[in-house]
Amino acid sequence: MTELTRRYLNFLRTGDRVAAALFVVALAAGYAQFGAVASLDDVAKHFGHVTDSGTIQGVVGLSGTIIGLGLAVLRLSSLGALPLSSLADRWGRKRVLRQIFTTGLIVTSFAALSPSYWFFVACFAFARPLLSASSTLIQVMTVELSITAVRARRLAFIAAGAGIGAGLAAVLHGLIRGPNSFRWLFASALIFLLSVRPLLKIIPESAINTSTRPSARIGAVPRDLWFRLFVVSMVAATIGIITGPANGFAFVYGEGVLKLSPHLVAFVVTLSAFTGLLGLILGRRLADRIGRRWTTAIGVLGSALTSTFAYSGGRSSFIVGYMVGVTAAGLLAPAVSALATEVFPESFRATTGGWFVVAGVIGGILGLAVFGYVSDSVHTTLTINALRVPALVTFLPLLPSLLLLRYLPETKDVVLSST
Repeated sequence: MTELTRRYLNFLRTGDRVAAALFVVALAAGYAQFGAVASLDDVAKHFGHVTDSGTIQGVVGLSGTIIGLGLAVLRLSSLGALPLSSLADRWGRKRVLRQIFTTGLIVTSFAALSPSYWFFVACFAFARPLLSASSTLIQVMTVELSITAVRARRLAFIAAGAGIGAGLAAVLHGLIRGPNSFRWLFASALIFLLSVRPLLKIIPESAINTSTRPSARIGAVPRDLWFRLFVVSMVAATIGIITGPANGFAFVYGEGVLKLSPHLVAFVVTLSAFTGLLGLILGRRLADRIGRRWTTAIGVLGSALTSTFAYSGGRSSFIVGYMVGVTAAGLLAPAVSALATEVFPESFRATTGGWFVVAGVIGGILGLAVFGYVSDSVHTTLTINALRVPALVTFLPLLPSLLLLRYLPETKDVVLSST
């Protein structure tokens, strides 16, 4: 019996307990990462200057360029997820996950002490790569500890945990009100740290094949994997270009421009948990039936169209676009997580997962820069459809890159090899 087979059989005996622990860790990481976005409108008003000018800066306190730059810095900092993830191919998944997850939540809590907008950005810029790498390792460990028949289902389960964590941050942002409400939101990361860290003991180490050791350089992969990594990275960049502005500007647009009350936003986010769950269920089934590639393409296309629709009208368009967009994101999550890990050998799986994050970061920075610049340039006053043109210019041009998916192997029925 091979080591890989023994690992699978052991996971079958303890799988539910381990999957539950990974779910909670993913939830905590999602909560800490999304707190910056959920509270951005409050942070901008607190550290900016609201006027009656009718511009983005007048409405939310900071200009679209400054907000976009801050979000771009957060995205750029996620590049650090590559060396952190790559370390897991050398030191072990569990050891690295425990250290970076703990540090990420501690630094997130420091943002509660922010004396300025850029201190807030700096705290999350330091925590972001730690939490992004944590999310990557959670996905990698889920893939490596699951048999083929349940892999997509468990990835959907983990994606649900991350989504619930992000939604919980948005809901608490709506419920905790006051001039320093965002500080309480950031400080609550310590509660998750104290309650979740013990669960890491339940998760077994995902053994690394020692017959094929990773390259000496951090982030290096064999030459024969370069094209496959390029294709996966292009998909990640396209997703980043869409989700960067779609997520980053959503709460600023909803609360600052459309004047949705924080309680209504919290209600919408709560309802979107059900649409997201529907997307995860559908995505898991499609990933196992029509394949990872087709499901990924459908999910990315759906995310682009729904995000464009959300920024193209009034309150109804925003609410419907946001909720259906969560469905598209849920549909995409299991397939793209499986695809990005299954097409690579175990010895380099965490490293290539880090490159996937890097490509998404570059795409997100590009998307935020273009979206913020166009939003400031096209309209001098802010109206309910002022972000339609930025959405069209940002979200649609790279969609043809999805055609590259045809060059990746379909892995829905593949039994993972440890070589």
